[in-house]
Amino acid sequence: MAEAVIAINYFNSPFGELILGSYQSQLCICDWRYRKQRELIDKRIKNFFNLDYVEKNDTLLDETKAQLNLYFEKKLNDFDLPLLLVGSNFQKKVWEALLKVKYGKTSTYLNLAKSINAASAIRAVAAANGANALSIIIPCHRIIGSNGELTGYSGGLAVKKKLLQLENKSQTQLW
Repeated sequence: MAEAVIAINYFNSPFGELILGSYQSQLCICDWRYRKQRELIDKRIKNFFNLDYVEKNDTLLDETKAQLNLYFEKKLNDFDLPLLLVGSNFQKKVWEALLKVKYGKTSTYLNLAKSINAASAIRAVAAANGANALSIIIPCHRIIGSNGELTGYSGGLAVKKKLLQLENKSQTQLW
């Protein structure tokens, strides 16, 4: 029987290095390796499973890399990967709402909060957005401020801008 671990790989994207992780053939990490909350996110995931990360070959991580490459080449708009969301029920609700923000579109923190019937919880929604461990796959980069400005992103605002430009076919919004 295989050892129970969270299999991880590192992936050099055109916009920075990602850490990818899977557990029982489900993707639980696709996140910026050098983000500010790296330790906190890793601790949450490791504690949830009571397991450590082990860098090893993994079929799902290979498929994730292939789909990410297609995304960065503008050949893939929607990912088709089995996801394992590790967080509170509220966080999961926010992340599931994020999945409804389509490629090439943006929404605001307020609209995201309204979509889960939590209009008065904008700060909590923003915090859940920031705690997303499946960056790009769960498109937290598509959430902007109500004034149209770019705000907070785990990969940094420059990366957020590049991701939105990659997805924006018309390139009319430059931020």
